[in-house]
Amino acid sequence: QAQFVESGGGLVQPGGSLRLSCAASERLYDMGWYRQAPGKQRELVAAIFRSGNRNYVDSVKGRFTISGDNTKNAVYLRMNSLKPEDTAVYYCNAVPPLSSESWGQGTQVYVSS
Repeated sequence: QAQFVESGGGLVQPGGSLRLSCAASERLYDMGWYRQAPGKQRELVAAIFRSGNRNYVDSVKGRFTISGDNTKNAVYLRMNSLKPEDTAVYYCNAVPPLSSESWGQGTQVYVSS
């Protein structure tokens, strides 16, 4: 089944920006970015569908933008105006996600001054 490799995370100050990248081992049509903060469940924050529609969780609307490149089996997440509450490990996967074994290592985003 598909495998995912996420990159682009790091330490950023509040108000800063990051661009996350995800490389999938095969083409998937409905993709999403998920995040898991310490002590919390993993949540879907942004999704892009084969129709071209995009959905976002309310807490990131207007700040995050998801995009994809089918020629590269890649999906990206542009994150602007980052807040400390955005601190989490970010993962990509299909929407809905594939099996529990399909999750990659994720990429850590840490927002702090």
